[in-house]
This record gives sequence, C-alpha cells and structure tokens, in this order.
Amino acid sequence: MNLLALQRNMREHLLRGSEHIAREIRGDAATRLAVYYDAYRMRLMDCLRDTFERVRAWVGDSGFETAAQRHIELHPPHNWTLAEYGNGFDCTLADIYPNDPEIAELAWLDWSLHRAFEGPNAKSLKAHDLSGVNWNSAVLSIVPTLRMRPVVTNCAAIWAAIAEGQTPPAMRRLAATSALRVWRAGFSPNFRTIDPLEHEALLMAAEGATFASICTAIEAARTSEASEVAGGFLASWVQDGLLTSIDSCL
Repeated sequence: MNLLALQRNMREHLLRGSEHIAREIRGDAATRLAVYYDAYRMRLMDCLRDTFERVRAWVGDSGFETAAQRHIELHPPHNWTLAEYGNGFDCTLADIYPNDPEIAELAWLDWSLHRAFEGPNAKSLKAHDLSGVNWNSAVLSIVPTLRMRPVVTNCAAIWAAIAEGQTPPAMRRLAATSALRVWRAGFSPNFRTIDPLEHEALLMAAEGATFASICTAIEAARTSEASEVAGGFLASWVQDGLLTSIDSCL
C-alpha cells in the first residue's frame, strides 16, 4: 500500500469507521487508531456543542448528539481550521426535524451570531453623517457581518429566553413570515426580527441599489406611508450600526 492509499484509508476510517480498514490493523496500532478515531469525532462534537449552545438546550443532550453525529458523518471538515465547522448544521437539523422548524432556525441564529462575532471590523456611520446627502443618488454600504434569513417561528424569543436563563416559550408559528437580521456593532453581535419589507430593502441596499430605488419599492408595497417607512428603516439602520458609508452613484 502506497502513502496516498494509506492516507485515504485513514481518512475514510476516521470519518466513517470503515470496518475493512479496522480489520487490517491489529495489535497496538489498532488500539491507537481507535483512540484517534474517538478523539477526532469528540473534537468535532465539542466544536458543535460550543457553537450551538441554545440548540442543545432546546433539543436536549441526546437529541443534539444524534444530530451532531449525523452531521459529522455527512459533512467532514474541509478547512484547515474548525472556525467554519458548523456551517450547514441548520440544514442537517432541518432534515432530521422537518416538523420542528424552530430547531433549524435556532441553529441558524446560533451560527450567524458566532460568525458575526468573528467577522471583519467596520466603522459605523453616526446620525450626523447623514447631513448633506443627496438621497436621489445615495448608495448605502452595509456592515460585512450582516446576515439575514426568513423565519416562520418565534425562534428569536426562544433563543433570547434560553440565553437569559429563563424558561423559553413554546414554539409557535408566526402569523406571517418574518425575517431575522444578525450583525455586529462594535464588539457585540446582535439580532433583530424584521418584517419582509425591511428584509427586501436591506437586500436591495446590499446589492447596490440607490436609496431612491429602495423608496420606490417601499412605495409599491405601502403607498400611503412610504416616506415614513423608509425614514424609519434608515433611522433604525443608523442606530443599530448597520451602515458604514453613503456614496453617490453619480
């Protein structure tokens, strides 16, 4: 057996516990391989436990470990660091718990806050930076840590209660689909529940749309109060530290 084949067999055994490889190794080597196999998987399990604390609190240790083992088997690490390990765990949970959507949403929130904390730094605009802006051609730049996704449950309330050491509310489906936005302001990761219109407005801003175009889209959705809604969004984004600069498309 050449070195490349040996390395591939070692990887296959660590990831999936290949029986035919284990049978070929006897004596002390087999014992050491078993220790390495267990230690490798425990390290990945610990990584998921540390990142997804609120999910583990919600589903319990047994349910969490079952899901984590499945994720480890299906999604081995692909990077030199484990900082990215956990990406996609929400999809694994969605497959395992198709009738409990709050579990995958909690995992997405855990992961997004984790990534926001480790994300790149950015200086946020202050209210006084808005003076003199030509809003017809203004293009908003968003902090690089912003992440968003639609949600259908009260996962935000569940997450917050668990984080504060309180009894979480029962899962309930929202009357209408909302969205979560996650970002970091200073050194603090934050999240907020937003309505679909703000979600769409932020997506437009992130794609480089002018503020005037965003206002037009808001007006198409809420004709009678478009200016108030747009102004409210802008004020909220500045207050929350979501904007890094305002440039002109001209």
